[in-house]
Amino acid sequence: MGGKTRYRGGLAALALLGAGLPAAAGSYEFVPAPQADLNRVYRVDKVTGEVTSCQYGLQENTIGTTLCFGPGEGAGPQAPSEYGLVASRHLREAGVFRVNHRTGAMSICYVLDEVVVCTPQASAGSDAPAARTTGNVVTPQPARP
Repeated sequence: MGGKTRYRGGLAALALLGAGLPAAAGSYEFVPAPQADLNRVYRVDKVTGEVTSCQYGLQENTIGTTLCFGPGEGAGPQAPSEYGLVASRHLREAGVFRVNHRTGAMSICYVLDEVVVCTPQASAGSDAPAARTTGNVVTPQPARP
């Protein structure tokens, strides 16, 4: 009888572990780069905002290889929130937008020197002046009359 109790307890533990799996399985979002001749896919951690990317690469005498690019400047973990990726419709654009669904802030992420980099997050609110971004520096512009 003691064996049956242990067996039932083990099943209960497995059921509890299984109940947590779907939440963990949905923690990433994937979006292809919009560039028509580039086979790159970006991945964002939907909670931390960390962005990485992978693409197919040719490798002599093989079927090929998966080349992955880790997070570089600005692409690492951000403040916890609800992040996603959006690809533009620009056929020559190799990057994607990282969006914060809670705040509306956005940044542009792309592969540079074998890592993914992202511009600082910016948000244009109705009462905020427009901003011009040059590289990783955001320069506020005066409000239009």
